[in-house]
Amino acid sequence: MSDDVVLAIPDLSLAQNLFTISSPSLARYHDEARKALLDGVKANEMGPWYRSLTQVSSPDSPLSSSSTSQTSSVIPLDATLLAELDEKNKSALEKLDERLKHAQETEGESEISDALRGRANYLTKIGDKDASAAQLLAFEKTPGLGSRIDIALTLVRIAFFWGNREDIIKYLSKAETLIDEGGDWDRRNRLKVYRGLYLLSIRQFKTGGDLFIDALSTFTATELISYNDFVGMTVIAGVLGLSRVDLKKKIIASSEVNQVLPEIPLLGELMNNLYACHYDKFFVALAELEQTHLLPSRILAPHTRFYVREMRILAYTQLLESYRSLTLESLSGAFGVSVEFIDNEISRFIAAGRLHCTIDKVHGTVDTTRPLKKNAQYETVIKQGDILLNEVQRLAKVLY
Repeated sequence: MSDDVVLAIPDLSLAQNLFTISSPSLARYHDEARKALLDGVKANEMGPWYRSLTQVSSPDSPLSSSSTSQTSSVIPLDATLLAELDEKNKSALEKLDERLKHAQETEGESEISDALRGRANYLTKIGDKDASAAQLLAFEKTPGLGSRIDIALTLVRIAFFWGNREDIIKYLSKAETLIDEGGDWDRRNRLKVYRGLYLLSIRQFKTGGDLFIDALSTFTATELISYNDFVGMTVIAGVLGLSRVDLKKKIIASSEVNQVLPEIPLLGELMNNLYACHYDKFFVALAELEQTHLLPSRILAPHTRFYVREMRILAYTQLLESYRSLTLESLSGAFGVSVEFIDNEISRFIAAGRLHCTIDKVHGTVDTTRPLKKNAQYETVIKQGDILLNEVQRLAKVLY
């Protein structure tokens, strides 16, 4: 088996389709997602996964969350299709088991390793829950560092497929350790994408976005995420996490990003309108982004409210930093919303300590209150000093 071949298993687009079907708010996408899911199940011979999707759970089952007699399955059961898939799985696994047995009896370690990896990859492809155990067995019997890294990354993809965050962390750490021992350039770049996607899934937009930006010109991890989706997430994370100067340099001026933008023009409208201070158009693009890119995304959906709020704060901050005082009317006009909306929203952000300004209701103005630079530096030193003292105290307990 060539070390250069990276199999796109399991098919993570199917996990996205399942998320779409399972979300009532995404009903407009259900028909398309259901068709794509069934096509993928057939193409990948996913008997075990199809069975888990079509099972009907009882109220005593851990899958059930209602008090009714039973909970309906994600998709309806096609008994004929399931029988066909089971037959294909049985036949393929019998051949793989025969190959493994033959390798163990008459061949060497390399052939045994290939047989174990072949069996593990097939279980991974069909969505069998024993795939991780099979991959770990293959990992133990595989001598080559490159192949072991590939198995570790496959285990990360399996964890992404099943939504197992604990395993994602564990196998990312394993892959990073192996790559530090001597991983090649391609695998190092793949790991950046894997780590970046995980960080975005836990709301670390700044750190995850930086990793994605680093991998923009060297992206090859199509087994994890499509190139267009990768660029889209890079833009979404970069707009929030980068300074205005870096946004221009690393995203807006990026040839890789500009090559994809004609296919996803909304992202261009979002970042260009924010950079050019066209805040009314930016707000429209942000609202559309919420409905078309954030809520439908398995990775980003849990963070939609956070992202939209932070982007609004970013836009308000960017405008207010340019003026000492603005009228509420001019502010509402800049963002294309009502005075009441601006008044209520900015009031909330001021109370939360997210905007440094005050609202003068008598004169109908918003006055910027910039914190003194020395005060900010003093607070930073105090905070970092407290962290350092806590670490020293922990170390002292260990040593003494």
